[in-house]
Amino acid sequence: MCGIAGLVLERPLPRGEYLLALARSLHHRGPDDNGFLTMRRDNVRVARSLPLEEAFEVGFVHRRLAILDLTDTGWQPMASNSGRYYLIHNGEVYNFLELRETLEQKGYRFRGYSDTEVVLNAWEEWGAQALSKFVGMFAFALLDVVERRLYLVRDFFGIKPLYFAQYKDGLAFASEIPPLLDLPGVSRKAFADKVYAYLVFGMSDDGERTMFADVHQLPAAHYAVVNLDAPRQVNLVKYWEWDLPRPLDIGFEEAARRLREMFLESVSIHMRSDVPVGSALSGGIDSSAIVMGMRRLKPVKEIHAFGFVADDARFSEERFMEVVSKAANVVFHKVMVAPQELLDDLGRLIRIQGEPFGSMSTYAQYRVFRAAKENGIKVMLDGQGADELFGGYVYYKASRALSLLEKGNLKGFLSFLFRLRQYPNYSEVLLYLANDLFPKNRQIRRLLGKILGRSSMPSWLRDEWFKGRITTARPREAKASRGNRLRAKLLSTMTQTTLPRLLRYEDRNSMAHSVESRLPFLNPSVAKFALSLPEEFIISPIGTSKAVFREAMRGIVPDVILGRKDKMGFIAPQRKWWRETAPYFEDLLSVGEANNLLPFVDFGRMRREWNAVLAGEGLPVFRMWRGMNLLAWTVTFGVEYE
Repeated sequence: MCGIAGLVLERPLPRGEYLLALARSLHHRGPDDNGFLTMRRDNVRVARSLPLEEAFEVGFVHRRLAILDLTDTGWQPMASNSGRYYLIHNGEVYNFLELRETLEQKGYRFRGYSDTEVVLNAWEEWGAQALSKFVGMFAFALLDVVERRLYLVRDFFGIKPLYFAQYKDGLAFASEIPPLLDLPGVSRKAFADKVYAYLVFGMSDDGERTMFADVHQLPAAHYAVVNLDAPRQVNLVKYWEWDLPRPLDIGFEEAARRLREMFLESVSIHMRSDVPVGSALSGGIDSSAIVMGMRRLKPVKEIHAFGFVADDARFSEERFMEVVSKAANVVFHKVMVAPQELLDDLGRLIRIQGEPFGSMSTYAQYRVFRAAKENGIKVMLDGQGADELFGGYVYYKASRALSLLEKGNLKGFLSFLFRLRQYPNYSEVLLYLANDLFPKNRQIRRLLGKILGRSSMPSWLRDEWFKGRITTARPREAKASRGNRLRAKLLSTMTQTTLPRLLRYEDRNSMAHSVESRLPFLNPSVAKFALSLPEEFIISPIGTSKAVFREAMRGIVPDVILGRKDKMGFIAPQRKWWRETAPYFEDLLSVGEANNLLPFVDFGRMRREWNAVLAGEGLPVFRMWRGMNLLAWTVTFGVEYE
C-alpha cells in the first residue's frame, strides 16, 4: 500500500520541485520510504533523491508503506529484469505467490519477495492480459520505455484510487485529488453535474468525472494508455466487464459450502503480510465473519480487532462486538469519541477525503483506523462490499419482491411481503417497492421521501442555477431483465452507486493513518459467484438477507450474530454530533452566507433548516449534512462555481 504520482511533460523540463511537492502531499500514504524516477529519451534514473535542475519528460513519485518484502528488494520505482518496464504500485496482489510459481516455471527469476516484482514479470509475460489473473486491489503506473507508453491501471472494483489531470506542462496523475490541485493550470472549478448529483441523490465517485471539473479518476476495471509523445491524449480501455450471468443450477447447501470455501480462502490470502494484521469489528455479520475466519485460519496467532462504540445505546453494537471478540479470543479495542475530539478532527477529515462525503459516520471509521495505527497494526481487514454482494440493505428486499411479481409468482410475492412483517423496516420495504413499481411517478417518490424523512430535493436549493450547466445527474442503474431485479440492483450498487463512494471513504480514512485496509469480500471469484446465485439464495423466501452467506458461516460465526435482523455498521449518533459541532458549522454558514460561496443555495432557507435540525424538529439530517459538507469542501479547497 503506497502513494503514487507522476508527470508526463510535452517537452523535457526541470520540474523536480513539482515531483517533490507531490511526494510531500502523499507522505501519509507511504511514510516508510520514497523513490523517484526521471526519464529523458532512453536515459532512466531511479533514486531516493532528486536533482531539481535535471530536465525530464517523465517523472514518477513513490511513497512506500512497507507491507510485503520490507527490504530494499521491495523498493520502488522498480525495473523489470529486461529493463523495458518501470513500475510504481499502490495496493496488493494477494495471489502473488501462486503467480510467482507460474512465472518461475516459465523461466522468470526474482530478486526479492514482493508482489510488485510479480506484477512486473506478469506484465512482461502476458501484457495487459495479466490483469485478469490478479486477485487484489491495485492502482499502478507502468512505463514502457521501448514503445514509449505509460499505462495507468486500476483494479476490478476500484478499491485503490488513481486520478489524472491536464496541467500547464502536460499530464499529471496521483493517488489523491489534492496534490493535483496545486499544479499550475489545474483549476478548482466544480463540475456542476457532480455537485447536483451529490446534493440531490447523495451520489459521488462513480465513473470518470470527479467533483472538480479538471480532475478525472481512472474508472474501476480500466487502464489508460498514454503516448509519451502526445501526453494530453488519455485513451481508456475497459479490461473487465461485470455482468449478470444466467443463475447457477445449484442447491442451497452446495452454494453455501462453496461460498464458505471461497470466503475462507479469500480471508487467508488477504492475511498475507510481513507486518501485523488486525480487523475492524462492528458486531454485524460481515466483520464478525472476517474476525472468526481469521481465528479459524490462525488458531494461535494474536489478533487485534477494533470497533467503534457509540455513547448512545440506540446506536451501540458493543454487546455483539463482545460476543465475537470472546468467541474469537482477540485483543479487542473499543473506540469512543469525545465531543472535543470530533471538533478537533473535522477539518482534517474534510481535507483528507478530498471530496464531500455522506455523513458524520465517516468519522467513526476514521477513528477506528487511528486506533489501529496507535496500537501498531499496519494492515486491517474490513467487511466492505458484503452488503452489495449479498443484499444487506433494506431496498434489496423491495427488488426481490418485484422479481417475484414480474415472474408471475403472486403467491410467493404475497407470502414474501407477509413474512417481511417480522422485520423492523417493513414499512420502508413497501415504500421502496412502490417506488420501483412506479419509478416515473413523482407523487410516489415525493411521498416516499416524506414518510422516510429522505426527501431528496433540499428546500434551499436553487434548482434553476443548474439548468444549462448540467447534462445528467440521475444515478444510473444496471438494466434488469424481468425477474432479475435483485441481481441487477446488486450489480448497480456494486459498480455505480453505493460501493464506489464507500471505497473512497475507506481508502482515505485508512491511509490518513498509514494503515492498509483490505477487503476480503471484494474478491473477483466471490463477487462473480454471488452475482450468479439464484435470488432466493441472497434474500430468502422469509425475507432473510444474506441467506446463503449466513448458512456458509454456520459453525464459524456465533449464532446470535447470524440471527441478527437489524443492521447498523459504523453508525454514529449524528443528531448529537450535530449539536456538538454546531459552533464549527455556524461559523462556516456565516462565511458562506456573507460571501455567497454557493450560488445555487438560498442561504436564508438553509439557515432556517439548520436551526430546525439543531432544534430536533425531525428534518432529515443527511440533507443538511450534504449542504454543510459541500460548503466546508468549498471553503477548504477554494472551489469555484461558474
